[in-house]
Amino acid sequence: MFEGAKLILFLGGELLVLRRDHTPGIPWQGYLDLPGGGREAEETGEACALRETREEVGLCLEPEDLRWRRFYTAPRPVWFFAAWLPPERARGVIFGDEGVGWGLMAPDAYIAHAEAIPHFAERVRTVLEEGPTPLRRA
Repeated sequence: MFEGAKLILFLGGELLVLRRDHTPGIPWQGYLDLPGGGREAEETGEACALRETREEVGLCLEPEDLRWRRFYTAPRPVWFFAAWLPPERARGVIFGDEGVGWGLMAPDAYIAHAEAIPHFAERVRTVLEEGPTPLRRA
């Protein structure tokens, strides 16, 4: 069982980040976030990450775009995925209605940023260290 999924999305050499809003009750208000969110019904981790990314930033990715994946149990059970897309895909970003904005930043700048969600920064660091995993063809 898992609660949701997040996507570490590289557009060219930059990381797509969202600025969380200050809605009462949400964790990490105002911090730099990654696309993703809560699971709906019985969707898979992949489906959750792809849907949330489409809803939050308007980018449609395919399951095969997800080139890294890891399940974390703490602080909550959440799938993390990573995708590497060409920089021109940033032109297709259409910001949704969650958060206060989006931007691109160097991954190292996100990791070091005082307003990056700390455990998300660690996951970005892990992705940078491990890189994409080869796609397996059936």
